[in-house]
Amino acid sequence: MVVNMDSVWSVDCGLPHFKRLTGNINTDVLIIGGGLAGILCAYFLQEQNVDYVLTERKTICSGVTKNTTAKITAQHGLIYHRLMKSEGNEKARMYLDANQEAVRKFAVLCSSIDCDFEEKTAYVYSKNDRRKLEEEAEALERLGISARVTEESRLPFGTAGAVSFPGQAQFHPLKFVSAVAKGLNIYEETFVKELTEDKAVTEKGEITFQKLIFATHFPIDNKHGLYSLKMYQDRSYVIALEDGPQIDGMYIDEAAGGMSFRNYKNYLLIGGGSHRTGQKGGNWEILRNCARLYYPNLDEKYYWAAQDCMTLDGIPYIGPYSRSMPGCYVASGFNKWGMTSSMVSAMVLTDLVLGKENPYAPVFRPSRSMIRPQLFANMGHSVKNLLTISAKRCPHMGCALKWNKEEHSWDCACHGSRFDGFGKLLDNPANGNLGEK
Repeated sequence: MVVNMDSVWSVDCGLPHFKRLTGNINTDVLIIGGGLAGILCAYFLQEQNVDYVLTERKTICSGVTKNTTAKITAQHGLIYHRLMKSEGNEKARMYLDANQEAVRKFAVLCSSIDCDFEEKTAYVYSKNDRRKLEEEAEALERLGISARVTEESRLPFGTAGAVSFPGQAQFHPLKFVSAVAKGLNIYEETFVKELTEDKAVTEKGEITFQKLIFATHFPIDNKHGLYSLKMYQDRSYVIALEDGPQIDGMYIDEAAGGMSFRNYKNYLLIGGGSHRTGQKGGNWEILRNCARLYYPNLDEKYYWAAQDCMTLDGIPYIGPYSRSMPGCYVASGFNKWGMTSSMVSAMVLTDLVLGKENPYAPVFRPSRSMIRPQLFANMGHSVKNLLTISAKRCPHMGCALKWNKEEHSWDCACHGSRFDGFGKLLDNPANGNLGEK
């Protein structure tokens, strides 16, 4: 049996390639970052006949996007009961409406693209807490969603029930991007190594711009916006079992350490094992233990890991980068829900770039209050790791790096930068390899 350390999306899809920038150019809007969020921003700006350029350090979707589980859903765990309590009914509805609109936009775009788009019901299950499920179902009913707690499940173990959320979807993200990206004004292998107020300096040329969108997963400007305090990064893991049973839906555990399930063709994808980057967690072993227990006759064909930016309040940062950076915008902190959050980002940022009001912008405003318990946890992690003695230090902000023996990488527990064994950058916010100045 051959097991591939790569996502199931990466092995059967050829993405278009784009030339490297050589020389100096001018543009109205510069987008930095060629993942799904940046590409959708470019797609919508092109629809509006806006002059733009997108730059990608490597090749498009070579980072986080290719490692998603590719669920297109507005059901982001048991979020709506919590949002109604913490943010009020109006903003909870705004969050729901934005993500439901994102699901609809995907459905429209995918109707003319061969990307294995399938409408599915999303489920959040709990192994032992039915009360949480009932509270979430009641919150969704108040927001106009016909949700219910169901005992029916195709999971291999017993649960206390699951909140069902109909009309959601799943797809093949790279097949989608392959179609959407064709014809966009993209430069690959174009590393922005320096930014001024209106100019991006790359290795082979300069880009003069009027407005700027950071779609770099973790924002790369440390001087403004306090994103290094407002976010941390979390790693999670996926295995694909060949000839797995069809579970007829997308499932996720409400518990932080639980697992998710979905099908892709004849594969059963099991996700979980999450932990803060740079710390210990369940990794792939917890998923393989599940497979051995419940699916002992199935072979693992693919395995991979994902990295996600987690915000202080569970809501992405989409909007103006900072009050001190006029004309600059950000899309980050997707909290493991990158598909709909990327679409919401493109919807909101396209309007803001065009000077239009967007009905969903207020709930995602990056400058909202930072006073949350997670802020102090992030500060504690940063102080601890800054004071930790380590032979290798992260070039981002000088934190100690820890060796990740499962993935053979040097990981930063402060902000989530990762490097391979040779010091090559794997995940930002660091903007260069170990040892580079």
